[in-house]
Amino acid sequence: MAEMPESCPKDSGRKPRRYGTGASSGTARRENVRPEELQLMEAVVARENLLDAYRRVMSNKGAAGVDEMPVERLLPYLREHWAQIKESLLSGTYRPQAVRCVEIPKPNGGVRQLGIPTVLDRLIQQALHQVMSPLFEPGFSESSYGFRPGRSAQQAVSQARAYVAEGRRWVVDMDLEKFFDRAC
Repeated sequence: MAEMPESCPKDSGRKPRRYGTGASSGTARRENVRPEELQLMEAVVARENLLDAYRRVMSNKGAAGVDEMPVERLLPYLREHWAQIKESLLSGTYRPQAVRCVEIPKPNGGVRQLGIPTVLDRLIQQALHQVMSPLFEPGFSESSYGFRPGRSAQQAVSQARAYVAEGRRWVVDMDLEKFFDRAC
């Protein structure tokens, strides 16, 4: 197992499992899941959605999580365990594994902590993102540029300059960098 750096809190509440499914030990029945949640999760676990998510995860590559599973082992793992994983997702009992904490140097000195999910959790996150993003994206503010499809930091700067040219005196730039610090 990979060890977390000393600077990362070790009380994440979950212990890493070796190539585990992420499912809790108790099995919930689908009757406990609301119909609209079940419908969304069925879209998440739909074959085409998962294939798209798998392609994205594979193209991004990335480091292994706490279970040390590299992306190249994902497909064989899914072939063996997908039925259990799917059932735990549909029943609402799936639990993601702990994240692996790593520190990377910042260009101007200091370090930034990154939390690296397991490759299985990255697949599920991507599958969820592909279903949920089209539902929430239309309701987001037109003034929001961070991590949005078809938007960039350069567009945000251009819009701020346009506001200044119109005579506006205030531009707000917010960074939620510290908001997610407790992931590691």
